[in-house]
Amino acid sequence: MITAVLSGLSQSEAARRYGVSQGWVSKLLARYRLEGEAAFEPKSRRPKTSPNAMPPEITDLVVGIRRRLIGAGLDAGAETIGWHLQHTHGVAVSRATINRILTRAGLVTPEPAKRPKSSYVRFEAAQPNECWQSDFTHCRLADGTDTEVIAWLDDHSRCLLHLTAHPRITAGIVAEAFHAAAAEHGYPASTLTDNGMVYTVRLAGGKNAGGRTILEHELRRLGIVQKNGRPNHPTTQGKIERLWQTLKKWLKAQPDQPDTIGQLQALLDEFAIEYNTRRPHRSLPRRATPAAIYATGIKTAPAADRSTDAHDRVREDRVDKSGTVTLRVHGKLRHIGIGRPHTGTHVKLLVHDLDITVVNATTGQILRELTIDTTRDYQPRGQKQ
Repeated sequence: MITAVLSGLSQSEAARRYGVSQGWVSKLLARYRLEGEAAFEPKSRRPKTSPNAMPPEITDLVVGIRRRLIGAGLDAGAETIGWHLQHTHGVAVSRATINRILTRAGLVTPEPAKRPKSSYVRFEAAQPNECWQSDFTHCRLADGTDTEVIAWLDDHSRCLLHLTAHPRITAGIVAEAFHAAAAEHGYPASTLTDNGMVYTVRLAGGKNAGGRTILEHELRRLGIVQKNGRPNHPTTQGKIERLWQTLKKWLKAQPDQPDTIGQLQALLDEFAIEYNTRRPHRSLPRRATPAAIYATGIKTAPAADRSTDAHDRVREDRVDKSGTVTLRVHGKLRHIGIGRPHTGTHVKLLVHDLDITVVNATTGQILRELTIDTTRDYQPRGQKQ
């Protein structure tokens, strides 16, 4: 079109010949007079201004959090960064926006497409102490000495109940670790482990066929259900397998690597506090910590010790605008006053017959304890606690 007009064709004739508007021909000629041959190159359609663009200080904050978490050996994905932005800095940024910021900063390594999450069969115990998972892994000291670390993990809350280091894990150490965890947290209703010989000899042959490990004897004596995953199928114990990845990544990031088992144990104790009480967990509601979820649930017990008359249940709710939550008791909805300052707070109601405990589902803070008065629908806050 530019060549045609420069050769003598009028702008209106050029527009009709090429099927465009006369105004477009005028713009092309004006660009040609201003830029010369560069006018033929395609132009960016990016706007001159982006009023809705993320402020540079937020971008720097996202990058800074990412680097700090990686430096500490902690998970540093978009969801975790978003949690820190909201809870520490009071800034809400979507996961997609955080991913774009990290990509532009060159902090994300592209990975091949993974198996879709919808293809996994996900299970989770309904209450704390309903099921404990256990496993052990290898860790090397600074001088190359091999040690082994055993853990017991609550399936419902992912709370790390026991974590200790030993020169070598034996069946006796497994039983000792189990009783140590139970002494602090109570016995579970069931356990879930792999088929390691320190946990079970159900698949063993020869002289071990038909026998039991120390743990198997203790579980049978206490009335605790023992469950074992299918051989060569580690995803059944996926929660504790994922724990090892988090632990080893954290240990590797520590500036002082342990020279002795005592030093390693000190690091494991520090990690347990970080994992249970400080680090937001992606698999838990509202990225709560494992300790908060574990503390807000009604603990299950072995079948032999459970009362057959008590009615225990857990209900999740959200405090409404009037500062109340509802609970059906004896066939009627009861309105429980919590207080308007807690409007919108996610809560758990721990029910034991008529005794109710209302706790903040994220922090574990007890908001109210009461006994339901079945003669009235509304349970006022002035009721004796």
